[in-house]
Amino acid sequence: MPSPRAKAAAVIHRVLQGESLNQLLPHSFESLELGQRALCQELVYGTLREWPLYQATCQKFLRKALRRKDHDLLSLICVGLYELDNLRTPPHATISEAVNGARDLKKSWAAGMVNAVLRSYQREQAGLRETLTPAAQSALPDWLFEILTTEYGECFEQIAEAARGRPPLFLRVNQRHLSRAQYLQLLSEAGIAAAPAPLSPEAVLIEKPVDVSLLPGFDKGWVSVQDVSAQLVAGLLAAKPGERVLDACAAPGGKACHILEQQPALAELTAMDISEQRLQRVRENSERLGLAMTTVTADASKLQESIRGKQFDAILADVPCSATGVIRRNPDVKILRQLGDIASFGAQQLAILKGLWPALKPGGRLLYVTCSLLKAENDSIIAAFTDDKESIIHPLSLGQGRPTQFGWQTLPHPSGGDGLFFSLLEKAG
Repeated sequence: MPSPRAKAAAVIHRVLQGESLNQLLPHSFESLELGQRALCQELVYGTLREWPLYQATCQKFLRKALRRKDHDLLSLICVGLYELDNLRTPPHATISEAVNGARDLKKSWAAGMVNAVLRSYQREQAGLRETLTPAAQSALPDWLFEILTTEYGECFEQIAEAARGRPPLFLRVNQRHLSRAQYLQLLSEAGIAAAPAPLSPEAVLIEKPVDVSLLPGFDKGWVSVQDVSAQLVAGLLAAKPGERVLDACAAPGGKACHILEQQPALAELTAMDISEQRLQRVRENSERLGLAMTTVTADASKLQESIRGKQFDAILADVPCSATGVIRRNPDVKILRQLGDIASFGAQQLAILKGLWPALKPGGRLLYVTCSLLKAENDSIIAAFTDDKESIIHPLSLGQGRPTQFGWQTLPHPSGGDGLFFSLLEKAG
C-alpha cells in the first residue's frame, strides 16, 4: 500500500502531465487507508497552492534538472517542502517519510537525492525566498503574476495571499425553510462555531470547516455549500414571479437552486449545461432541496430553436473561464493554465453570449459571470459583445470589491469570498 506522501506526489505528477485535479481526485485515494486520505488531500492541495514557490526552491538544490519522466520525484520533494513548512510533523519524520516515498515510487536510486535536498532546505531556508523571483515568492506562475500586478496594483498582495490559502467554508441558508438566525442557533446547538457572513443575507461562515453530513438539516435541504461571492448572483438577476429564467451553464446547480429559493413563483427555470454528466449534479442538488426545474443538455453557443423560441425574461451566463479568481479551490490552475489559454476562453465566452442573446426577450436581462480576475475575460468580452448590440449595461455596486468599466469585480480574500466578475445587460426593447 503506498504512503500518503507517495500517492500525493503521484497525483501531482499527473497534474504536471496535463490532467485536471477535479477528474483525478474522486478515485485517487482509493488505495489508501481511510485515516490517510485527509493527509494526502492536504498534501496535494497545499503543495499545488505553493507550486511555483517550491518548484523554484527545488531548482536551487538540485544539481541538475530532473528528466520529465522523473517529475514524480520533483513532486515528492515539493510535498516534503510543504510538509516541513506547514504541518506539525516533526522535521526528521517528514524527511524520513519523503525518502520512503521515493522507494514507494519504485525509485530507490533517488532516496539519497530526496534526503539531501530536504536537509539542505532545512539548513539554508533562512533568506532563501528573497533569492527567488517575485513571481515565485508570490507562488504564482510568471505570466499570471505579470497580469495581476499590472491590473490590480495595491490589491495584488491580498489576491496572491488568498490564492495560496485554504478557502473558507460558506453556507447558504434556504430561507424557504428557516431564517439565517434560526440556522445559526441550530449550528450553535450542534457545537459548530459559525457567524453571519457579509454580502448575502443567507450566508453563514463556518469557522472551522466540517463534513456536510454534520450540518443540521443538510439532507433535508435546509442549507447548501456556496461561496459568499457566488451568492450575489440570485440577487443581481432579481427574478420576478411568472418569469422564465435560463441558467445557461448551470452545473453543479448552486446558482440555479438559489434563484428558485429566492423566487419560487417562476413560470419556469431551465438549467442547461453542455455536459450530461455534469447536469446530473444539478438534478441531485435540486432534488435534495426540493426544487422543480427543467434540465436540458445543450451548447449555449449553439442554441437549438426549441430553446431560443422560449424567449426568456432573464438569462444567467456563468461561463467557463480561467478560474483565476478561485485558484485556492482549483490549485492545479497554477500548473495547467497558460497565457495562451486566455484568448481561447475569450473566444468561447463571446460565442456563448452571442448564442444566448437571441433567446432573451426584448427588455430582458442577462447576467454575465466569470470566476476570473482578468480583464481579457471580463470587461473586454462585454465591450466586444455590446459593440454591435442594442443593450443597456446596468451599473453595479456590491459590498466588496471594486467597479469596472462594464460591471463589478469581487476580489478573493483569505477569510472572505472568491473573485467573481458580474456584468448585467438589458436587451433594448
